[in-house]
Amino acid sequence: MFEPAQLRTFLAVAQTLSFTQAAQRLGLRQSTVSQHVRKLEEAAGRRLFARDTHAVELTEDGEAMLGFARTILEANERATSFFAGTRLRGRLRFGASEDFVLTRMPEVLEGFRRDHPEVDLELTVELSGTLHELLAAGRLDLVLAKRRPEESRGRLVWRDRLVWVGTDRLRLDPQQPVPLVVFPPPAVTRARALEALERQGREWRISCTSGSLNGLIAATRAGLGVMAHSLGMLPPGLVRIPPRVGLPELGGVDFVLLHGQRAGAARGPAEALAEAILAGGDRLHLPQGLP
Repeated sequence: MFEPAQLRTFLAVAQTLSFTQAAQRLGLRQSTVSQHVRKLEEAAGRRLFARDTHAVELTEDGEAMLGFARTILEANERATSFFAGTRLRGRLRFGASEDFVLTRMPEVLEGFRRDHPEVDLELTVELSGTLHELLAAGRLDLVLAKRRPEESRGRLVWRDRLVWVGTDRLRLDPQQPVPLVVFPPPAVTRARALEALERQGREWRISCTSGSLNGLIAATRAGLGVMAHSLGMLPPGLVRIPPRVGLPELGGVDFVLLHGQRAGAARGPAEALAEAILAGGDRLHLPQGLP
């Protein structure tokens, strides 16, 4: 028997790659998180994380446990909802950033719709910066987006790295401005890319601007330039620009869930969708069609 509480803790650590961040998300002490992971490893008879003082990584057995943990927790949630006899109702306005267009987010939303058929789900796909503005204006109830560098609020779904990506045929001339493929303002990745280049003193030019992630990917695949993108959701057909090219480091990026201020009918559905996203957050790293 694998305990649901231990599986939830395992998923939180796997998604954030941090015992500290997992503890904050779950509202537990860090020692409790460590205890849950240790007990789960004892129950499995396998080591699930390779960890030292600097980093936490999933082992091969830990990667396998991800799928089992999701399945067990989803089944447990469905059984709990069925026997509790309560059905969520109401309208839920959910916003997701452009980053999730090519991931398995549809599977998470499909599962939510199956479990809560009487919730009227309205989906808005936009830039992270725009979603923050819509949430502040009271036009969304729940948002999954990149966290702004100056902010600390939000429930961390996972932490990733921003990297430069491009086609493997692209060759950058160090004597020429860096050609950039970017979202329009107020995109978080655009701001981070320009700030990093400015700090390095590297000249740049914008070769393509598009509000569509598919548009940016097409332009980058065509060799128009490089773009800043999260490493965990690297688009097919693009590769990470190697450090030897000399482009500046872009640092980490947090993907977080943010709740709106509207009380009432949306609160229950928003919390239920948030829990579904947290439980299946690791799936959002994967392109559609991959297991």
